[in-house]
Amino acid sequence: MPILTGLNDTQKTFLLTSAKRYIWWKTPEEAMEYPHRILAQIMNIGLLEDMGKVIEYFSQKDLINILNAAEIGQFNERSWAFWHNRFSLELPPMPVRDLGP
Repeated sequence: MPILTGLNDTQKTFLLTSAKRYIWWKTPEEAMEYPHRILAQIMNIGLLEDMGKVIEYFSQKDLINILNAAEIGQFNERSWAFWHNRFSLELPPMPVRDLGP
């Protein structure tokens, strides 16, 4: 199930433009195949201006879904704590790689 669905034109334009800055190793079109990764990258290392747009353009539910679906290494400790605190969520451990027994 996709993490972000039903993006409106404003959200799509913002993510496509942001992909150039935050997912620089892919073309914006390639990055848009996984819009939640663009959003996670902005939430992690975004400029203050871009984070303001994230809060304006996306619902709290969308952003919490990004946190809940976070992949290993997508957030640094500071950003992880910031966003959980922003939404008054309990701070769980960051995602870690399970290398098995």
